[in-house]
Amino acid sequence: MGFRPKASEVLTAYLTQVKQPPWTSYFVKQSSVVNDQFGRSHFNWKVGESNYHVLRTGCFPYIKYHCTKRKYQDLTFEDTMFNIIKLTNLGIPTLMYGIAATVLITHKEPVHFDDDRSVMIYFLLKEHTGSVH
Repeated sequence: MGFRPKASEVLTAYLTQVKQPPWTSYFVKQSSVVNDQFGRSHFNWKVGESNYHVLRTGCFPYIKYHCTKRKYQDLTFEDTMFNIIKLTNLGIPTLMYGIAATVLITHKEPVHFDDDRSVMIYFLLKEHTGSVH
């Protein structure tokens, strides 16, 4: 199958690669990564000196990440509620989101790793990673 990093490694590598932006939103193909964050929907993620609130959902054939730089906050309740909503809806909205994403994605970028390998991530629109807010 080839190179398949953990989804968490892609998250950290991308946020580092674009110099810890105030926010980002991307998709990664499920087949390109090991899904080591399965069952996590809203959580904190530390990269360097920055903390991100990460909203994450499966949307076949992708995993969707939305990251906002924010102070650490206990997100246990929100994470639990998002997981309950996903289970209650039997994943149908996330499947529809994935189908829509395959049509709406307009940009892709490689996430580079130290060993010269990379994984492609996808965006609805090209982001301006140098923006302040």
